[in-house]
This record gives sequence, structure tokens and C-alpha cells, in this order.
Amino acid sequence: VHVVQSGGGLVQDGDSLRLSCAVSGRNSNYPVAWFRQAPGKGREFVAGIEWRGVVTDVDAVKGRFTVSRDNTKNTVYLQMNRLKPEDTAVYYCAVRSLKWTGPSSDSKDYDSWGQGTQVTVSS
Repeated sequence: VHVVQSGGGLVQDGDSLRLSCAVSGRNSNYPVAWFRQAPGKGREFVAGIEWRGVVTDVDAVKGRFTVSRDNTKNTVYLQMNRLKPEDTAVYYCAVRSLKWTGPSSDSKDYDSWGQGTQVTVSS
């Protein structure tokens, strides 16, 4: 399984960014999640999408971040709107090892990870 991320960068408070996660070697039957890790903190679950397209996200990003997937490209996107300085982190895409299930907030449930991409939001 190969997971390649793209997107990210430096933006200002209130701006938008879109991250992409291209997956090869595992199809859309497997859930994909986005995690992030801020400096000095642990890796935290942000949002995920299951094989039926149902999305799970955390309160901190609800209404601002949207997860979607293009099954024809086997790519998952994280659209981040109204970004805040506290969203600054390295963002990781991860593919779960179990298909026909939903995303998990536990990073141990994922066996394939992207390389990570920095998102910095300045105030």
C-alpha cells in the first residue's frame, strides 16, 4: 500500500486549504482518516471517511473541515475552511487495515500512512 499526500502550506487565519491523499494498493472499501500532530503534542484524529462515504469528524473541525473521496482516482481530500492558528500541525493521511468498516480515532488501527504535510496558520 502506498499513500502519497499533497497540499498544505502557510496561510493566514480564516483562509482555506485542501489536502489530498492518493492511495494505491488498497481500494475504496477501506476507510481513510486524517490525523494531525501539533508541536509537542500527540497525534490526534481529525476526520475520516468510510467505504459508503459516511464521514466522522471531531468537534474542533466540525463545520469547517470536509472529507470527501473520489473513488475513480482512489483519492481522499480534506478541505479545510476558516482555518485557525490552532489548526497548525503536520497532517497525516492513514488507511485502515480493515475494510467494510468505519474510520477509527485510534492511530494503531491504521497500517499505512502518508508522509505528512505541514499546515501553518498565521494569526
